[in-house]
Amino acid sequence: MTAFALGLVLAAAFIHASWNFLAKRAGGGAAFVWLFAALSAIFYAPLAVIIYFWQKPYIGPMQIVFMAGSSLIHLAYFLILQRGYRVGDLSLVYPLARGTGPTLSTFTAILVLGERPTSLAIFGALLVAAGVFLLSSGPGSSGGSRKWGVGYGLLTGTIIAMYTLWDKYAVSTLLIPPLLQDFCTTLGRVLLLGPVAFRKRAEVRKEWRIHRKEAIGVALLCPLSYIMVLTALITTPVSYIAPAREVSILIGALMGSRLLAEGDAHRRLPAAVAIVVGVMALALG
Repeated sequence: MTAFALGLVLAAAFIHASWNFLAKRAGGGAAFVWLFAALSAIFYAPLAVIIYFWQKPYIGPMQIVFMAGSSLIHLAYFLILQRGYRVGDLSLVYPLARGTGPTLSTFTAILVLGERPTSLAIFGALLVAAGVFLLSSGPGSSGGSRKWGVGYGLLTGTIIAMYTLWDKYAVSTLLIPPLLQDFCTTLGRVLLLGPVAFRKRAEVRKEWRIHRKEAIGVALLCPLSYIMVLTALITTPVSYIAPAREVSILIGALMGSRLLAEGDAHRRLPAAVAIVVGVMALALG
């Protein structure tokens, strides 16, 4: 992994944990997901137009298929993630989702895409995954259902593995610019959820009135973090990028424990050390 790719991934990790904190604080459902997707489409439309006319990428049938497929996968991801945040702690759902995703995507990349990371990189990936699951162990403190929180966290992680591999092919093989790929994915979510948002327009207005700051924050930060990851994926294997992203768990766990008063921060120190060492092994491997 190059220093540039590692820098992108680490910066994206801070941004990613921040928008997840905002999404957890909002705790909304489909109406909130549509609201921040619509705002993202508005905010990033000028940049998408500039990228399209500047780079003039080839957009053929296969590129359109991968953009549409990404919209469906990401829509499922956001809906299930928000549901998980409504029933479980941030410090439970977030580590499980972030830990399951890279573990599955790394080993799928090895088996399906033929990637061959070094032994040190594999050790780092396993160490990151071990730290993640150690972080998620123990009872939560918010009163949410631990059983459902674990279930939604694992399901979200599976979807993360799916879209990581899917979008890796889109940007590195089909050569879709990362910002354009993410923008079209976001626009697709807006259209797919449009009928639901229309039926629940009163709920959308309520979300805007109560959680306006959270919606704007997620709308700005969510695409930014993923565009940075997609940029790193152009030249770096999935088996390196996916686990390295998980440094965001340190930030997410701290936000959940301190800012949301979920507690139990002292038990997570060994897990935090394992994740940091794992990321270093990935960078060196």
